[in-house]
Amino acid sequence: MLQTLDASAVLEVLRPVQDPELRKSLVELNMIRNVEVTGGDIRFTLVLTTPACPLRQFIVEDCERAVKTLPGVETVTVDVTAETPQQKALPDRTGVAGVKNILAVSSGKGGVGKSTVAVNVAVALAQAGAKVGLIDADIYGPNAPTMLGLADAKVMVQQGAQGEVLEPAFNYGVKLVSMGFLIDPDQPVIWRGPMLNGIIRQFLYQVQWGELDYLIVDMPPGTGDAQLTLAQAVPMAGAVIVTTPQTVALMDARRGLRMFQQMQVPVLGIVENMSYFVPPDLPDRQYDLFGSGGGEKTAQELGLPLLGCVPLEMPLREGGDRGIPIVVERPDSASAKALTAIAQQIAARVSVAALA
Repeated sequence: MLQTLDASAVLEVLRPVQDPELRKSLVELNMIRNVEVTGGDIRFTLVLTTPACPLRQFIVEDCERAVKTLPGVETVTVDVTAETPQQKALPDRTGVAGVKNILAVSSGKGGVGKSTVAVNVAVALAQAGAKVGLIDADIYGPNAPTMLGLADAKVMVQQGAQGEVLEPAFNYGVKLVSMGFLIDPDQPVIWRGPMLNGIIRQFLYQVQWGELDYLIVDMPPGTGDAQLTLAQAVPMAGAVIVTTPQTVALMDARRGLRMFQQMQVPVLGIVENMSYFVPPDLPDRQYDLFGSGGGEKTAQELGLPLLGCVPLEMPLREGGDRGIPIVVERPDSASAKALTAIAQQIAARVSVAALA
């Protein structure tokens, strides 16, 4: 019996096609919508779980191949969009209105490039089409405004129903709040724990974030008050640990990682920054200034994924100093490609956890 070419036939032939990360049928996950059949022309919408899906093209091609097996099909058009899932709520922690997923980018020690990773991951997610916010929670050393080209920005303070509300600064598709907007450039922040706790909660709950797919929190180094405040205040989709291949950095990274695990915050993986140095005059050479393989070894020992390795390139540092993230200024560079791939891996793991 000849199969009728209609929407139900299209859905049936797409039923075996799975999301590679979730390992479930696209049809069962309601990721195939708006099927239209006009003669031999098939059109439908593929709804991904994140705009930054690393397997986007792979899934589209799988869908096209499946539909083309139907008799009478002439063309297949796949419209791709995304709906980022909401992280699971926790009874003892209050979420941020409108924010779907809160992520911490943390490190055991300073100087490993944590803020560079946080800023570029945030911008890469925004470039993919996600709605992104960034909290610079490194209260004692707020660098994110400089790295995002917002060093001279001023945040607006408005009176809301719950008191004063901050309007975040905005650049490269990312909304930002930082202590750097509230103090003079040379002014030190000399605070004890309760004051630190208060400002982080203000950045979470008294900012007009609007609707966000991801709110990334650039944490201060270590395992202190800021980490405890964040982990205890809000339900977190996960934490990303940044380290260099150097032994002392890895030792501190393990401590920071264990802290999040003890606080029941899922650790999404490890990012190895400054993996190797690429000299600008000899781009084909690599120098392991801080050792090699440390991030991969640590990830294997702890049973966690290595999300990526970011090389040390001069444009990466220069872009940070000038307020132009490397993923914006030189997207084809090795470091920008690595950071974009890391952003995609983070988004994919958040979606898997939310839909598990």
